[in-house]
Amino acid sequence: MRKIECDVAVIGAGPAGLAAAAKAKEQGAQRVLLMDRDRELGGILNQCIHNGFGLQLLAEEMTGPQYAEYFIEEAKKAGVEMMLHTMVLNVGADRKIHAINEHEGLMEIQAKAVVMAMGARERNRGGVVIPGARPAGVFTAGAAQRYVNMEGYMPGKRVVVLGSGDIGLIMARRMTWEGAKVEAVLEIMPFPSGLTRNIVQCLEDQGIPLYLGHTVTRVHGKDRVEAVTVSKVGADFRPIPGTEWVIPCDTLLLSIGLIPENELTLEAGGKLDSVTNGPVVDDEMSTSIPGVFACGNVVHIHDLVDNVTREAWAAGEGAARFVTGRQPSGQTISTAAGEGIRYVVPQIVHTDNLEARDVRLSMRVTAPADRVRVEAVLEDEVVYSKAERVVRPAEMVALTIPKGTVSREAAQAAAAAGHKLVVRVTKRDTAAQGGNKS
Repeated sequence: MRKIECDVAVIGAGPAGLAAAAKAKEQGAQRVLLMDRDRELGGILNQCIHNGFGLQLLAEEMTGPQYAEYFIEEAKKAGVEMMLHTMVLNVGADRKIHAINEHEGLMEIQAKAVVMAMGARERNRGGVVIPGARPAGVFTAGAAQRYVNMEGYMPGKRVVVLGSGDIGLIMARRMTWEGAKVEAVLEIMPFPSGLTRNIVQCLEDQGIPLYLGHTVTRVHGKDRVEAVTVSKVGADFRPIPGTEWVIPCDTLLLSIGLIPENELTLEAGGKLDSVTNGPVVDDEMSTSIPGVFACGNVVHIHDLVDNVTREAWAAGEGAARFVTGRQPSGQTISTAAGEGIRYVVPQIVHTDNLEARDVRLSMRVTAPADRVRVEAVLEDEVVYSKAERVVRPAEMVALTIPKGTVSREAAQAAAAAGHKLVVRVTKRDTAAQGGNKS
């Protein structure tokens, strides 16, 4: 068994892993090893041939492969070592990794720090209850995307999409452009699950109907999908009797959510958040295991790759700081989701960092709302807030608290008293006074 030592080992070479590896190297880590089980760098971006990537971070509209290539070059220029076709078998709490590939066989990699960047997998039919047989023609939206964009196969010609996640919306448009007829997109929630721009560009501009508060209640067909039964759902998300109708189709695409790939994290002993299903992390993107960091969709599901990269930079820098002995000291304070907020990442913030640098909090709201303020509250005092014209569960909200807004002393006193840094949503005209009023 070959034994390897490195400063930082990054697992997953998608957008998160590429950015984290390059940043770790730039911030002082000596040997950085990037591993991925796939045959190419870039992860899911390789099959995302549509544009819209990089608008926020790079001020340039790119396709997925173009965005991936940009950060592949950044990682190469930084001197990151790359190992493809490599399956990581386990990660120990001592940061010892066992991996295997066809060239080296079984390897034992001892890292001073590890960055988990394994991404997420799609929820499939087994994750929802849809009665009927199991005929050909039922695909996850991501699988269909790979077939069309990379393998050159059309999954079908008459399509129904269940779920209004971004991949499903983008594939509704892509299948239409390739000559298929997309009969409908069905969403069980009373609001869309994808970005507003995708609702407009992928559905409205293509004349594809979106049915909110509806779901598929039966798949028809023995050898191949022949039709689906659709029902309206009530407030309890159960089908309402008498609302059924049948849509003839030969293909059903499932866009019903993503699940963070955290089997390695769990085996290593990492603590997971019950809402995000990702590891609990601090503002250095450190997990509950010392020296093990995480970023991207393995932590929580993102809507924009720009935000994945920002988070990966924080993880890469955090890993380099750990290796070089520059990690923050002192107390930490927990964050918490208040009124109107589903979750907040990171779940822990260093009091030193609140005073010394900007601290970015990412969150999702529980329901759509207009004209609101997103507020960070400590001991019933609004320490920072910002106005939002509109917030939607499908679109991540970021609140960046400027350095020094909360002093280390105040944060430490609050932490000692058991208080948390709470993020909440309030109507703008009734927001509490104080803090930033941008």
